[in-house]
Amino acid sequence: MKQEEILDNLNIDALNAIQLESVAAWRKAKRIVLLAPTGSGKTLAYLLPLVAELTDNPQWRALVLVPSRELAQQTADVVKQMRCGIRAVACYGGRAAMDEHRLLREVNPQLIVATPGRAGDHLRKGNIEGAAVSVLVIDEFDKCLELGFREEMANIVSMLPNVNRRFLLSATDREEIPAFVGAGSTGRNQWREGDAHEDFVRLDFTDSADDERLHMHAILSPQKDKLQTLLELVCQLGNSQSIVFVNYRESVVRVADFLRKSGVEVSAFHGGMEQRDRERALYRFANGSANVLVSTDLASRGLDIDGVQHIIHYHLPLDDEAFTHRNGRTARWDREGDVWVIVGPEEKVTFKAAELEHTGQLQPPVPRWVTLYIGKGKKDKISKTDVVGFLSKIGGLQRDELGRVDVGDHFAYAAVARTKADAVMRSVRGQKIKGLRTIIERAY
Repeated sequence: MKQEEILDNLNIDALNAIQLESVAAWRKAKRIVLLAPTGSGKTLAYLLPLVAELTDNPQWRALVLVPSRELAQQTADVVKQMRCGIRAVACYGGRAAMDEHRLLREVNPQLIVATPGRAGDHLRKGNIEGAAVSVLVIDEFDKCLELGFREEMANIVSMLPNVNRRFLLSATDREEIPAFVGAGSTGRNQWREGDAHEDFVRLDFTDSADDERLHMHAILSPQKDKLQTLLELVCQLGNSQSIVFVNYRESVVRVADFLRKSGVEVSAFHGGMEQRDRERALYRFANGSANVLVSTDLASRGLDIDGVQHIIHYHLPLDDEAFTHRNGRTARWDREGDVWVIVGPEEKVTFKAAELEHTGQLQPPVPRWVTLYIGKGKKDKISKTDVVGFLSKIGGLQRDELGRVDVGDHFAYAAVARTKADAVMRSVRGQKIKGLRTIIERAY
């Protein structure tokens, strides 16, 4: 398949400089390190040459390692949207490994996107044949190669004896890349942008970020507890989408509960949640049923949620890298975004902080949509068309009253107009979808 057709399938007019350089580097080097700002299209920068390589060499297999479940799912979805004929599977914790084993057998994927823990598990059990892997990609390598992942990563690489291509990507660098990765001489100061040595190329675009697209604001909180200041800020920002970052899981629960009790539609997201709850939280935020996502730094990497306008640092980030990755959830590609840092009485930032202007009575923003959960999916022969038809015919919804609809293997989500949600629930209660009785409820 031609690259132009893939871009057309993705609704992309042209590649940016980072992607063009990456495609060119793939042609001349077998070991590539790419450093580029968040939101600059790094996923496509490696997927385009990778799927071309797999098309030309159908016997090859590629393993893409990512640090989170959400990034694994998202990457596999991009491959699906490319419609390039490459068989891809995402593997990650939070679901039964046996189900993935069956899926790997059925699909016989050319490309596997996996978190390190799950990839190591499948390799040790023989569910993934390590000797068949020819290409290794490590996305967000600075995170994947942290001490907590390092032993597992070393074990994974040791089970891939025939890898002849390596591609490492991140928005932030590391002082050194462990020798076991096989990326060659990779000390931070040993390679300059564009330098090549034998089959190694390092591309560094981290100084090319357009700071003008990111508007920085510091807001003073008169109390150490910043909840009231956060609420005032969220109300002033209105219906635009905001991600609130905190440093601890317990803080996610506390902040989300406070906003929810104050009338804000909010989703909570952290690593201690069940996979289904994490997916539901992200879905409600992505489809506009919740204006605010409260999260730990788990949401700071890889997530590409369209339309995020505001990043709010409720807790100051622990380091510069965390600050960079958090802010990267907005101003993606060529868009603009706002970053808000809430500064407590004992905290200091490097740019000027000001108090919020009080606008009188607080009015929590009201999202346009409400998410419905439907307890049947693809495995029950339910399609997106079936859901749309059911909610239109039985639920009485017009086209502009039905938003995003997604169908998973065992369930479906649909965004419906908030003004119609109660009427829809009354109309569909007890009704069958495609002859099947199922649970239909509002997703919170």
